[in-house]
Order: sequence, then C-alpha cells, then structure tokens
Amino acid sequence: MEETLSALVGAVNLILWDYMLIYALLGIGLFFTLYLGAPQITKLGAGFKSVFGGLFSKKDKDDKSLSQFQALAVAVSAQIGTGNVAGVATAITAGGPGAIFWMWLSAVLGMSTIFAEALLAQKYRVVSHGKYIGGPAFYITHGLTPKIGRGAARFLSGFFSIALIIALGFIGNATQANSIASSVTIAFNVPALAVGIVLAVLAGMIIVGGVNRIANIAQFVVPFMAIIYILCAVVILFKFSDHIIPMFNHIFTAAFNPEAVLGGAAGIGMREAVRFGVARGLFSNEAGMGSTPHAHATADVNHPVQQGLAAFIGVFIDTILVCTATALIILLTDANLSGEQGAAVTQFAFSKAFPGFGSQLLAVCLTFFAFTTIIGWYYFGESNIRFLFRGKHLGIYRALVLLAIVLGTLGKVDLVWSLSDMFNGFMVIPNLIALFLLRKEIRAVYDDYLAQKKAGKDLSYQYEFHEFHDKA
Repeated sequence: MEETLSALVGAVNLILWDYMLIYALLGIGLFFTLYLGAPQITKLGAGFKSVFGGLFSKKDKDDKSLSQFQALAVAVSAQIGTGNVAGVATAITAGGPGAIFWMWLSAVLGMSTIFAEALLAQKYRVVSHGKYIGGPAFYITHGLTPKIGRGAARFLSGFFSIALIIALGFIGNATQANSIASSVTIAFNVPALAVGIVLAVLAGMIIVGGVNRIANIAQFVVPFMAIIYILCAVVILFKFSDHIIPMFNHIFTAAFNPEAVLGGAAGIGMREAVRFGVARGLFSNEAGMGSTPHAHATADVNHPVQQGLAAFIGVFIDTILVCTATALIILLTDANLSGEQGAAVTQFAFSKAFPGFGSQLLAVCLTFFAFTTIIGWYYFGESNIRFLFRGKHLGIYRALVLLAIVLGTLGKVDLVWSLSDMFNGFMVIPNLIALFLLRKEIRAVYDDYLAQKKAGKDLSYQYEFHEFHDKA
C-alpha cells in the first residue's frame, strides 16, 4: 500500500514540479521583478530599515494588529524550518551542488513574488472579532470576484484554503515533526513517539493563545535561533577555509553541467538540479506558496508596500542567509557524500565539524527551527478554517494538527517529503493565478507608495476593511 501511494505521489509531483510549477514560479518571480522594477533590489535597504527600525515597537494586548516586526517574525518562524536543514540537504543529495545556485536564483526572483503577496494581503485584509485577518483566500475572494465572477472566485479561494490546511496544517506539520524526531533520536536516543507527544503538548499550549501568543514567542526565538545557526556556519567556514573556493566552483559548475562535477554515474542532470533547488527553495522560503501573507496581513503599517518590503526581507533571511549556511556546512564537510538522507546529512556535517557535540547541537537548532514553523503553519491553517467555516470547527482543527504532529514522527522521511511537495504544489496554483490577475492592483498600490515617497509625504493608505463575521 505504501509503495503504491509513493508511486502515485511521485507521478503527481513529476507533473507538478518537472513540467508546471518550476517554470510558473520562476516565471511569476521574473514577471514581477520586471513589472515592478526589481523592488527586491532597489528597495532592499528600505526594507531592512523599515523592519528593524521598528524592532522594539510593542503592541497592546487588545490591539487588532501586530507590529511590523512581530508580523515578520511570525512569517519567518514559518519560513525557517526543516526546509533550511533537511530541505537543503535533500536538494544537494538529489540535485547535486548545483541545486544551491537554483535555490539562490529562485529566492531572488521569489522576493518580488512575496512582495506582491504581502501587499495584496494588506490591501484585502478584513477585521474579525476586532483583529486583522487575511491571506490569499481573502484577496482571491475580494479581488477576483469583479474580474472572474463570484462563483469562480469562491471556487479558487476554497480550493486554496483546503490545500493549505492539508499542506501546512496537517502534512507540513507532520514533516516538521518528522525531522525533529529523526534528529533528536539520532542525537539523544529518545524514542520518536515520545518526541512527538512532547511536541504536541508544547504546541497545544501556544496555539490556544492565538496569533498574539505565537507572535510573542516568534519575535524572541526567531532572531536568536537564526544568529546561533549562522555563527555555526561561520565557524565551519574558518575551519574548512581551504575548501571554500573549490566549493563555490562546484556550485556554479554543477548548476549547468552536473556531470562535470559528479560524473555521469551520479545520474544527476541539470533538470534535477533545477527541480530540487527550486522545490526545496520554495518549501523553505514559501515565496509564491501563499502561506506567509496570512502573517503579513496582521501588521500595523501605514501603507501596504511597507509590509511588502518586510516580506522580501524574510526571504532574504531564510534563503540567502540560513539556507546558504546549511549548504556551506554540508559541502565543506562532504556530508552530501555520506549516504545519509534528509536532516541526517546535515547532522553528519555537524558531527564532523564539531566532534563530540555536533549532532546534539544541530538537534537543538533543528528543534527550534521546526517547532516555530509548526506554530506558524498552525496559524496559517487557522486563518483558512475561519475563512471556510466562519470560525466553527477550530477545536477539531487544533486536535487534528496535534495528532498530525505525533503521527508525523513515525513516518518515513521520503514519503512525508513527497506528500509535502504535492500539497504545496496544489496551494501554489490558485495563488499564482490570483497574483497574475491582480497585477494591475499591485502596481497601482506600489505606484501610490512611490509617488508619496517622491513627494516627501507621510505614508498613508485608504484601507477598505470588510467586517468578517464568524462564530468563534
């Protein structure tokens, strides 16, 4: 039964990722880069200033929004997860060192995509029980109804919501739990089931507090864990400094000619390098997937573009910094040749770089990475449960998420990752359709921002909030 399921999922992923979504994601990223004048490059400095200039701003408990930094922290908490550890390792072992180049390229282009997503999430957000809530289901409904009709817009938004709930709330969180359990079991010899139960209990204590509690956890944990992990990579760079130049040569050569680096026997061609680099990059930074807009919709900013700038800073942190750190660690230590799979590849690298405690060190890092992703993805799913059922069935959703966490620790890594790829792909389709059809709205909001900045005005935007009535 499991072999049949694996074959079926593999066939679907072949169609989705080899023939559709790789080109669609790179294409939409390239389109918005050109259409908007490369905001991820021209406004990169403004993005950092906007986000970290408000680093210490605080919001009252009863306020309906989060600070810009808090919203980014929730988004990044979801972005930095197993994709940064196990995902990068899978990209390298399956697609060769060249996959890292394609991961970088997809991240740079994806920064413009996520800019557009966050901008729309702000523009079309609604108020529910005194708090902002939003995401693709909301901008598909409110933005596309005048363009394609109410029925078509409701179908697309419903399809997206169902795909996200399955992809992130259930399958995705099972994937995160799977990687935590694998790492902790190797490092500390703790039974996987015990790891799953502890994770479920801790997650349950946080998610009952809603987005405010998730944001309070994320804004402290995310910067700390990212800095520690990047410092580990810096130490390894110094330790294996004589391998740095050959490593980068391998990355760029293998991106276009894997056989020149790996030899024909490796069976890795350019298509595999592109496929796994883009797929794992998407799983990590989530640009175009439609997940992080749920966090960006909650931010208290004067203009939607401000949160768009924050959104692409999240991709920069996730992929350009943290994913690159993992790639350097793996390639400098030759862990990609160890024969291990998933997070175990990165764990092998840490053990080689830090004898005696490296495995335990990575287990701790991965646990924090994946755990914050679990609570972030839970919230994204909750937003769509509210959209679909007007707040009903939240208790059932929470229980199923916690069950998925426990069961995820017991599954095989290959099948879990394949299922995650498939449902991620299903999420992407309606989101990309909406982004393209709403391109003029995106451009109009961005032009309004640029005009205000040029005129030296204080930023402002006339939001049109819709009161969203639900039962919870």
